[in-house]
Amino acid sequence: MNLIDKKILVTGAEGFIGSHLVERLVGLGVKVKAFTFYNFQGYNGWLDSLPENIKESIEIFSGDIRDPNGVLEASKGCDVIMHLAALIGIPFSYHSPDSYIDTNIKGTLNILNASRIHSIEKVIITSTSEVYGTALYVPIDENHPLQGQSPYSASKIGADQLALSFYRSFGTPVTIIRPFNTYGPRQSARAIIPTLFTQLINGKSGISVGSIHPTRDFTFVEDTVEGFIKIAEAENVFGEVFNLGANFEISVKDLFEKICLIVGSDAKIVSQNERLRPGKSEVERLWSNNKKALDILKWSPQISLDAGLKKTYEWFLRKENIQLYNSNRYYI
Repeated sequence: MNLIDKKILVTGAEGFIGSHLVERLVGLGVKVKAFTFYNFQGYNGWLDSLPENIKESIEIFSGDIRDPNGVLEASKGCDVIMHLAALIGIPFSYHSPDSYIDTNIKGTLNILNASRIHSIEKVIITSTSEVYGTALYVPIDENHPLQGQSPYSASKIGADQLALSFYRSFGTPVTIIRPFNTYGPRQSARAIIPTLFTQLINGKSGISVGSIHPTRDFTFVEDTVEGFIKIAEAENVFGEVFNLGANFEISVKDLFEKICLIVGSDAKIVSQNERLRPGKSEVERLWSNNKKALDILKWSPQISLDAGLKKTYEWFLRKENIQLYNSNRYYI
């Protein structure tokens, strides 16, 4: 698919990955409609921080992904939908599981129904590596069993299966993308890498985290965005699921030590009980097999973890960015 002649609706456009995706699409010359969460201030999240020439090229639609009428209106006249809107904080899913069902499952249902009504040409649904739970084998390929170890992951499993059911039942042109742990500028303060950088930059000597032994597979946000582009351009990928990961794992403890070297800190890591997941809910090991994406999409990460962390560190060092984060508060 040639994207230049297409109009693409990006839901969750104001968020971390969404804003980077919008920026990249506009840079490619694509017509972008950005679906943002309505608020009375007219605030459009990270989109407001983009260069003026980028912002002027974006059509903003403010609404609520849980509202079928708004989603139907937003998708009118679009050729492709990239659906990223979701609640993603795992700790908050323990607190308010109902909201995750409403947003992640009902929101996806609204996208799927609107896609059928408007005959959308391609629908990309954003999943998560959390749907796999603790690895039963590594590296994790797309055939790995799905394990709902938190209300968040269960809601994303539900959304994935709903999307695939629409493909099988109605021929809805759905493709599912499963990013592993994406990181980089603009990431939420609840994620481990912003948690480490913000505390270290603010001079803390004891860095508060949750469990330090789980492993994760980190991908820089620019590489994840390129995965979205590759899937949008690809032919004959309907009904398929693609992992986007770097094909390696690193523990939280080793990640901390790597970041300390970048910052030049001799701080110590402190595991706090309030940051720990319930025992059976903790995902102990994530390591992506990205062979399918490489073989079919010709996608693989181009930015190493060291290079991506340095880029992220440089972004956090800017006063206008670090002041947006409160390192003294634990975000659920």
